[in-house]
Amino acid sequence: MTPRLSRRSRIVAAITGAVVVYLAAAGGAVAFGAAATGKPAAAAPQPRPVASAPTASAPTPTPTPVPRVVPDDPAPAAPVRTCSVEWAATDGRLANFQGRVVNADTGEVLFDRGGETPSRTASVLKVLTGAAALSVLGPDYRLETKVVRGAGTGTVVLVGGGDPTLSRTPSGDSTAYEGAPHLDDLADQVRDAWESDPDTAGTAIERVVVDASYFSGDAWDPSWNRKELFDGYMPEITALMVDGDRDDPYANVSARSEDPLGRAGDAFAAELGASAVEIGTAPEGAQVLGIVESQPVSTLIRQALIVSDNTLAEALARVTAIQAGAGSSFGDLQEGITSGLQAYGIDTSQLTIADGSGLSGNNAVPPSYLTSLFRKVRAGDGDLRVLYDGLPVSGEFGSLGYSDRFAGDNARADGAVHAKTGWIDDGYTLAGIIDAADGTPLTFAIYALGDVSDDAKQAIDTLATAFYDCGDNLSNY
Repeated sequence: MTPRLSRRSRIVAAITGAVVVYLAAAGGAVAFGAAATGKPAAAAPQPRPVASAPTASAPTPTPTPVPRVVPDDPAPAAPVRTCSVEWAATDGRLANFQGRVVNADTGEVLFDRGGETPSRTASVLKVLTGAAALSVLGPDYRLETKVVRGAGTGTVVLVGGGDPTLSRTPSGDSTAYEGAPHLDDLADQVRDAWESDPDTAGTAIERVVVDASYFSGDAWDPSWNRKELFDGYMPEITALMVDGDRDDPYANVSARSEDPLGRAGDAFAAELGASAVEIGTAPEGAQVLGIVESQPVSTLIRQALIVSDNTLAEALARVTAIQAGAGSSFGDLQEGITSGLQAYGIDTSQLTIADGSGLSGNNAVPPSYLTSLFRKVRAGDGDLRVLYDGLPVSGEFGSLGYSDRFAGDNARADGAVHAKTGWIDDGYTLAGIIDAADGTPLTFAIYALGDVSDDAKQAIDTLATAFYDCGDNLSNY
């Protein structure tokens, strides 16, 4: 008897049989298809050979890692500044207003209205003149006036070296220029040298020649209003003069003459008892009979800035241009001053320098240059601390200590604004450093240009006081 299969065995047998029948049918179908088409049946796929392992495998190269791109730390969000001074900046008394304010510590521009546009600066230009003089001459440089033996019998030559402070007043007197040298001292030296020389001892000095050839070109810039001479603000610019050619040697503002060389020559001849004065030049290599020197440049700069002395500024500008190798005339000041300023690393390409005092309307300096320069003044770069020490201070001294400056409500900024004032017929300016109420140091420049009147000064002071109030919260809107 056939053994009975278990149920599971019967199922397995059935499945196996079905697979056999299917495969047989499939093979037949393939054979039939090949016969019907006349094409040989495709060969059954063969298994791919497996490559044998190499006997000495090469090292697998290490893939170069792709650096992970890490984003930079996001810049900190700029503070939202909310202190607006627009109400003061739009004061009609400012006429054509330009200005800029910078955080002196960070260099960030906080406020700007036409700050990159070069414009006339008035007497604020004296800051540039002083900075160039410090760079080229140095703070200890002194301007000389000397006397040499002349070519003729009984002749001496008074040779100007650009010092306008030389005084005809008696030694010991304090003139408009504190510490100035005096003609009587120079005359004493000349007499002593004259009498100690056997060839001239016992003979009289009869003639004084005045030599102002150290400066060249015009003595008066064509762009200046001639009334400035008679009003007492500007002399003709010569290398030899006494007391800034003032009628009154003791006054800052005093009418000037139209012959500064004659005034100086006459005063020196009177000291020596000479009877004749003429203009000429000293013989080359002539014996020096006496020398007097000005105060150092550092002192002259302070004197020029505090009361805005045009005469000193022009003398310093001219001597700076000469010592810089640019030349000795007004036309040489552009090269001479800008070459001196290059030492401070601020672009000078936008500067136009027509004179040393700022009286000319042809000068042009952008407010941005001043705010950059005053950052260096505040930091004391080089010898620039001299300029800071010479700046007028609001409500305290200099041209910002007058009764009409930082008065009334603006007096709250007294002592906080160290700045140079400026005034010409068509412009008022102020530029310098503000120690703001919140402790932030600011550098600033304000130009009020065009149809302006004297009350522009009060509008400027009000705006500067607003800068003082805002400090680092100053908004540009």
